[in-house]
Amino acid sequence: MSPSLGPNAATLCGLGAIVLWSTIVGLIRSVSEHFGAIGGAALIYTVGALLLLPLLGRPRLRGFPRIYLVLGSLLFVAYELCLSLSLGFAHNRAQAIEISIINYLWPCFTIILAIIMNGQPARWPIIPGIALALTGIAWVVSGDQAISLQQTLANVSSNPLSYGLAFAGAVIWGVYCNVTKRYANGRNGVVLFFLLVAATLWLQYAFSDRQALSFSLPASLELLAAAAAMAGGYALWNVGVLRGNLTLMASASYFTPVLSALFAMVWLDTQLTSAFWQGVAMVTGGSLLCWLATREAPGH
Repeated sequence: MSPSLGPNAATLCGLGAIVLWSTIVGLIRSVSEHFGAIGGAALIYTVGALLLLPLLGRPRLRGFPRIYLVLGSLLFVAYELCLSLSLGFAHNRAQAIEISIINYLWPCFTIILAIIMNGQPARWPIIPGIALALTGIAWVVSGDQAISLQQTLANVSSNPLSYGLAFAGAVIWGVYCNVTKRYANGRNGVVLFFLLVAATLWLQYAFSDRQALSFSLPASLELLAAAAAMAGGYALWNVGVLRGNLTLMASASYFTPVLSALFAMVWLDTQLTSAFWQGVAMVTGGSLLCWLATREAPGH
């Protein structure tokens, strides 16, 4: 990316990253239907790493803080495995979209962990914000017009692996964000992390009851689109963080669940209930409340 980019152009890059990331849920699910959950994810991160190398350059490990290399690598790999496999192992497309919303609890967990790990000050809206986001998840998972604990538990127990991976991923990404803020010292290890995710998935693929990889033109194009969205999102976000309006980008990022669900619904040709959209609105609103609770008051 050109170093001559001004703040407005850099901010647009950051907003472009949000749009690209909003397509990932639908694309990952689509690729997993062609190549299997593990094989599809391995291909996405392999192609993504190859695309990131010319965009961000080869990682020079000598300048990285060791604690960030170790913890960052472990957390990033764990999160990406949770995200891609939770979508790939979903029983159907509608469930994959539903499960993806659980992943968007990560802003709340990031803020909770920032308070615990980094001493982030917060005001009282943090409590209703967390409650609203968690209620939204229960609303989405229950699949009804009102929260039903029995129905929520029944849906989760129908596929505990996918639901568990999605929830674990949200927590892990919250930890990763705080570890990065505390220990990265301005370094960006995304290229290295992508390579590690790809290697881990290929290892898992080699020892699994693997589905044969059968390439066709539509499948290959969807694979390229998923990898480009993933890699391009990280590359653009990096530009935005370095030179753009981070406040505007952070505000916009909280609407990712809505954009993601809309794209996935259209891409996967899946109908979503009004209860689902009500839950998504709650998750988005809860995340925004959490974010507002950690912003400094004017004059401070």
